[in-house]
Amino acid sequence: MTRSVRLGLRENLAQFMLLIVVNAFVGAMVGLERTILPAIAEHEFHLAAKSAVLSFIIVFGVTKALTNYLAGRLSDRVGRKHVLVAGWLVAAPVPFLLMWAPSWSLMLAGNALLGISQGLTWSTTVIMKIDLVGSARRGLAMGLNEFAGYFAVAGSALGTGYIAAKYGLRPQPFYLGVGFVAIGLVLSVALVRETKHHVTAESKLHGELPGDGLPSQRQIFWRTTLLDRNLSSVTQAGLTNNLNDGMAWGLFPLFFAAAQMDLSQIGTLAAIYPATWGIAQLFTGAWSDRVGRKWLIASGMWVQAVGISVVILADSFIGFSVGGALLGIGTAMVYPTLLAAIGDVAHPSWRASAVGVYRLWRDLGYAVGALLAGVIADSLGLKAAMWSIAALTFVSGAVVAVRMTETRRQQP
Repeated sequence: MTRSVRLGLRENLAQFMLLIVVNAFVGAMVGLERTILPAIAEHEFHLAAKSAVLSFIIVFGVTKALTNYLAGRLSDRVGRKHVLVAGWLVAAPVPFLLMWAPSWSLMLAGNALLGISQGLTWSTTVIMKIDLVGSARRGLAMGLNEFAGYFAVAGSALGTGYIAAKYGLRPQPFYLGVGFVAIGLVLSVALVRETKHHVTAESKLHGELPGDGLPSQRQIFWRTTLLDRNLSSVTQAGLTNNLNDGMAWGLFPLFFAAAQMDLSQIGTLAAIYPATWGIAQLFTGAWSDRVGRKWLIASGMWVQAVGISVVILADSFIGFSVGGALLGIGTAMVYPTLLAAIGDVAHPSWRASAVGVYRLWRDLGYAVGALLAGVIADSLGLKAAMWSIAALTFVSGAVVAVRMTETRRQQP
């Protein structure tokens, strides 16, 4: 018997909230590394060059980016739930590699698996929430999704920092990861339901595909990457956003340590940025449903640039906290709004593939940011690397301001 399908947040609240919880555990897996992996690289594996220390972010970014692209296509072919469960199975070895890997190359292998897992799980929870809510509350849905993920990143980063300060860098902080994987997998297998039938229902509301019908994967790729003014503006902003996040992930702990912050303080500082980012998305996603996407994205990029600048100029815990909070606020203005804009522009029949292309480029920003920041830091110092990333972030906001048009449709 076919279940009746209704679009909307209220109509699908139970399943939507379940996906919120699942995405919190997805985010918590990333938070395992947020505070202490640079310290492990320097203290246990004696890596001196910043580009070598940041290699784990490069591996994570490349594997996550490529998997994001595949996740969009696979979710259209085999269903969203199968991709979500596969992502959790890939994550299962990660905590054990982080606990016990005897070499940096095996730590990098763990990060490759983490990147693949994140690409499958986070991409799928995003796509499923967009499927469920329809167009009217898309910004709110993405705000709630990213709140759950990044607030969990913050909590996990804070927890691992405190555990590391008390018990050491390994293995105790990574015990948390075993629980995250187990709970996420059980919830995904037992309770999450497939959402592809919601896409069929929304496609009927949209009517016939414009132009020549369903675009090819090649056409979707180039539209999202370069040819469509709105999709490509969103894509470059997403790449730059994660470029500065990759820098913050890799260089901020080293910068704070150089300013004589201890592991507990570094853990707190590492949590302030994603916690602010996570909480603020509860408001910014819904705000974009009211005021539109374009200027939230442009101004959010500029606030990020200011936040990075404040961190560079500060020399105390308070100053670092203010800069991290500003960076979090700017990112919250941008992150759910970018996803909502993709949903505004792409037809439901090829939306998952467009999200996959966007997330491919966005998460390549981790690798680009870590590589660029590492090379500049080795050549010119930490501050020069951070100033360079701040400048690129400001320019990205200017590109959105000049090239993008408003994408939010007026609701009846």
